[in-house]
Amino acid sequence: MLLTIGILTIYRLNPDLGLRQLVWALVGILVFYITYFVMRALRKIENWTYFYGAISLFLFFITLVFGVERGGSKNWIKLSESVLLQPTELTKIVLVFLIASYYTEYQYKIPKKFKYKSVVLMGVVYFLIGLLFIQKDLGTAAIFLSIFSGIQFIYEEDRKMILLNILLVIVGSVVGYFLFRHVRVRIGIWLDPWNPETIYKSSAQIVQSLFAIAEGGFFGKGIGLGYPKLVPVGSSDFIFPVICEEMGIFAGIGIIMLFLLLAYRAVKISIRQEFKFYRILAIGIGILFAVQCFLNIGGVIKLIPMTGLTLPFVSYGGSSMLSSFIALGVLQVTSEDMSYKYEG
Repeated sequence: MLLTIGILTIYRLNPDLGLRQLVWALVGILVFYITYFVMRALRKIENWTYFYGAISLFLFFITLVFGVERGGSKNWIKLSESVLLQPTELTKIVLVFLIASYYTEYQYKIPKKFKYKSVVLMGVVYFLIGLLFIQKDLGTAAIFLSIFSGIQFIYEEDRKMILLNILLVIVGSVVGYFLFRHVRVRIGIWLDPWNPETIYKSSAQIVQSLFAIAEGGFFGKGIGLGYPKLVPVGSSDFIFPVICEEMGIFAGIGIIMLFLLLAYRAVKISIRQEFKFYRILAIGIGILFAVQCFLNIGGVIKLIPMTGLTLPFVSYGGSSMLSSFIALGVLQVTSEDMSYKYEG
């Protein structure tokens, strides 16, 4: 349903983009099945802690070397004039595997006499977040922190580390505010989008977004009867207000409920799964979908500052589509009985 609503909206805005999104969706479905069968075939992937860490560093490295800057963040790799890839979309999923592998296997391999073994994972995660700071990609950094904090809250034995993590989040937020101009601009827009000096410039996006949502009312103006092209980046980051204008807040609430259902299913899968690694994977994927949905929709309705993140399965974008289907494939695997992998 999310995929259908997204393709329909994007095609209404731009038929060429709509057809391209349909192709990405078909490739995403193929990637979903590849992910599913590959994960079912692999054995003992909970032991690959170093591999997941190496993959994360590799994806960051190629982005730092070959990346181009868009929207204030250097997190894109340009393959051609029309094809751009965002490696951090894949890194989010690898991070879930890294954290799940650590809490399943690696933390028990560190000698008990080593008092700071809980700091090991936190150090790795914050190192990756530091690389995101270098790329100025604070939206993805927020997702990294959310995934880590959520899993840490459930599985961390040393509860003091949770307080330390909260303190580091506060310090990092303050540092990010003073370090990056585009963060200060976005917070200023969030606090006062109606400022006469910015309303036709930097805050035009959020203002048009609010107008579109208000104009749509509860049931919308009707598909093809609105003015969605007035909303900047309407096919990607700001697709939610475009949907609300033509399909109404009723459709917007429906989208939110679909994401709630997806997150609920992930939590339910996690509770029922017997094996710890797959349990953590399920809850990590659930947090990923829930937080990305919250950051996108919360930003476009002015609940929180804008983050520049896409809405999974709905927004236009090949990297986002493929990573979302990979995450869905992982979730599908974790919903099944994995005892056949551990017989004997």
